[in-house]
Amino acid sequence: MGKKYKLLGFNSQDNTANVLISSTGKVLRINVKELEKSEIADDFDSHETKSLYRKIYSSFPNSPSIYEIEERNENSWVVYSLLALLLTIFYTFSNIAAAKPVYIEYFDIIVTPGTFIYPFSFLVIDLLSEFYGFRLARKAIYMSLASNLIIVSLLSISTSLPAIPNWSLNDQYNALMNHILSAIFASSLSFLVSELVNSYVLCKLKDMTHSRFLALRVFFSTFIASILDSFVFCFVAFYGKLPVNQIIGMMIIQILIKIFFALFNVFPAYGSRYLFNHWVVKAAH
Repeated sequence: MGKKYKLLGFNSQDNTANVLISSTGKVLRINVKELEKSEIADDFDSHETKSLYRKIYSSFPNSPSIYEIEERNENSWVVYSLLALLLTIFYTFSNIAAAKPVYIEYFDIIVTPGTFIYPFSFLVIDLLSEFYGFRLARKAIYMSLASNLIIVSLLSISTSLPAIPNWSLNDQYNALMNHILSAIFASSLSFLVSELVNSYVLCKLKDMTHSRFLALRVFFSTFIASILDSFVFCFVAFYGKLPVNQIIGMMIIQILIKIFFALFNVFPAYGSRYLFNHWVVKAAH
């Protein structure tokens, strides 16, 4: 007779285990100590049983277990790499495109192209946190931040390189790079703070709701992160350069746009979870 259950992995945040029910394909989330006492553990092979007891009786219960890293299948890491890459693309584009102000005549507002792209980074972080937990989501944030800083640093170095004689765009190129660099500190700080908070809030809400109400988790984590991101960026980048009332107005506009995306992001979040469960979780079975 085939195995009824398969141990998929552990969740460090709440000390629970993910168990695949072979007959239905559903994933059960259960406390590791309760799992040890249940009939489910009787169906585990020796490798799964050792991992379960190692998780329970380890001197370092919050350390990553073998299932959290080594037992993830290739599809899982492909998805993780893709999400980390998308996060880097959205963030780097938003920084570089910030040099171009966009005037929307209908609303009489000025924004940057990144205003409509950067909010998708919150969705990416939500998916990373949902599928991989806070620890791996945090690593993706750090990698994206480092990649952006390296790219911008290389662009800065390029301005000091000698141009070909009579190249008419040299001054404009240098001015553009300097404009991008002028806001890099504010952008990096707001990105780091908001994305870490976004991931942390979603993981906490996931624990509190026992992995239910995905829409609630995505909206509220993005909502809180949007306020922090706009507040930190606007005040760090423009305080002392613009009147406070203008900074607040700019911040409110950014928050309203990001809240719209927070509502919109709920739909692709559900679609992404469906694809992840079918392409990654079932592939592990």
